[in-house]
Amino acid sequence: MTFDTQEVLPEQMQFRLDKLRTLEEEGKSPYLLTSCRVTHHAEDIVQDFDKLEETEVRVAGRLMGKRGMGKVSFADLLDRTGTIQIFSRKDNLGEESYGAWQELDLGDLVAVSGQVFRTKTGEVSIRNAEWTLLAKSLRPLPEKFHGLRDTDVRYRKRYLDLMVNPEVRDTFIKRSRIIQLIRRELDGRGYLEVETPLLNTIAGGAAARPFVTHHNALDLDLFLRISPELYLKRLIVGGLERVYEIGRNFRNEGMSTRHNPEFTMLELYEAFGDYHTMMDITESLISKAAEEICGGYEIDYQGTPISLAPPFRRISMIDAVREHTGLDFAVLTSDEEAREAASAYGLEDVGPAMPWGEVLNACFEEYAEDKLIQPTFLIDYPIEISPLTKIKEGTKGRLTERFEIFIGGREYGNAYSELNDPFDQRRRFADQQRRHEAGDEEAQLPDEDFVESLEYGMPPTGGLGIGIDRLVMLLTNQPSIRDVLLFPTMKPLD
Repeated sequence: MTFDTQEVLPEQMQFRLDKLRTLEEEGKSPYLLTSCRVTHHAEDIVQDFDKLEETEVRVAGRLMGKRGMGKVSFADLLDRTGTIQIFSRKDNLGEESYGAWQELDLGDLVAVSGQVFRTKTGEVSIRNAEWTLLAKSLRPLPEKFHGLRDTDVRYRKRYLDLMVNPEVRDTFIKRSRIIQLIRRELDGRGYLEVETPLLNTIAGGAAARPFVTHHNALDLDLFLRISPELYLKRLIVGGLERVYEIGRNFRNEGMSTRHNPEFTMLELYEAFGDYHTMMDITESLISKAAEEICGGYEIDYQGTPISLAPPFRRISMIDAVREHTGLDFAVLTSDEEAREAASAYGLEDVGPAMPWGEVLNACFEEYAEDKLIQPTFLIDYPIEISPLTKIKEGTKGRLTERFEIFIGGREYGNAYSELNDPFDQRRRFADQQRRHEAGDEEAQLPDEDFVESLEYGMPPTGGLGIGIDRLVMLLTNQPSIRDVLLFPTMKPLD
């Protein structure tokens, strides 16, 4: 017996299980089949009907609808490309085969052979001449007319979600196309795709709380990667000059509609480039993805019209804060002045030791970030929150050549002119170490091997990171990151 249980089963499931047992007793178990040859797919047949009319084809898929109980019946067969109608007639199949066909349940997987034709109502169909049961659906599918709408069930049982909600399949097909486009564009620019470790001895490359695991053979605690940055920059030192990686990062932080503990990032680095180079690449990748996926630059995200037509607006963090608050951090030059002005304006949680750059960033996040609806490069970040970034000339060491790209009030990417001064890098790591020891769990730990690599000489370099999941959300108009992750992190029900 291929399916045995002591569980008390729902009536519909017990009925289907009895059908399977009958087939097994007759030596007709679908699970004995080892392969199934398919010649065409549903979408191809519909699109190429003029060429395929009256041609014998063989398709395979899942039964999603059945109509007709007499000598003629219709069924909808779903494969990875779409749905096609199956026309079955008792006179064609014979009484036994037609009767068995009528006994099939929604969700069953079948292969069908027959000629392509168009019905009197104009629907492209296949005339069922022979069929084979490939697998039995022992559990009934979600109710047809209401579908699967419970988001918790959809995320936990993505296979059902993909099965019954065509728009969900479309989202993940588009996700794949977006990643393909990014690879195509970067490969065309001479970039080399590489892979770097997921298990790190130091959680570096970003300000984030890591996941910790233990390697038994080495008796060593390791961190799941929070960013591939420091490894990719080692490759720049090694002379690869243009590298990128599309892969998973892991951050042990809060969860929201924009945050999942594991997520996909694009990171790329170009020797002899800078943050202006990265702006050009960011603009190109996002606008071309919009053209390919959305059919143009003008999109609607959750009711907000957005234009992804280049060029994107560019504004400094100081100017953005001044524009939305009137506070001018170009004039508020001391830490104390910045804290007093921000507190007077109403900013909460301004600590007594909070430096100028952190106050500026806090004001931006509180008062200006959600106002950046159209694509905007926010440039010139303070050094206090940019430990891996080159200082911008003429700013007295306060600002760096860094930007983040904001769309719809959300950040989608981060880039900068990479710091390649080993002495400055070591000082900044030491400052991050002090913050970590003072209780900042997101401060970056020093990576002495990375500093040593800089001592061999790293050319001026531009680096960029783009959140793939958020970009997919934007281009497929999805409200939550869980809607663009096939298997989002979920707490077990038990």
